[in-house]
Amino acid sequence: MRCAALTGISPDVITDLKSGRPRTVELQSTNNIITIAGVEPGPDTHIFMTSIDIEDLSSGDPGICVYLLSTNITMKRIVEFSHGLYYEERERMSARVQVKYCSSSVVKQVFHEGLTKPTGVEVLKSSCYHAG
Repeated sequence: MRCAALTGISPDVITDLKSGRPRTVELQSTNNIITIAGVEPGPDTHIFMTSIDIEDLSSGDPGICVYLLSTNITMKRIVEFSHGLYYEERERMSARVQVKYCSSSVVKQVFHEGLTKPTGVEVLKSSCYHAG
């Protein structure tokens, strides 16, 4: 299955998502914001999340697949004053995504064409069977 990939996610966040409840995660990494901007939320939309950095992501790396429930990309403007004579204005983009755990998975192939292109992966479909 091919899907978008969010990289460098905290292992604590991934562990929390495995509990099965929907969670909202704020993304500030440029490559993650670019990736999520190209994905439409929906009940069939899967995202691969891993704690591995984008530079190190390769075949065999573990992560989780999540359903993308909603996205919100915002721009924050920050103005800093120093001694009344100088001020600096900066903008910071962030994305908030609400996701819900689907399954654990492993990267089969990575599709990353550069900093300004979304990151995608081919993941192995995992099957989970429950008795009862």
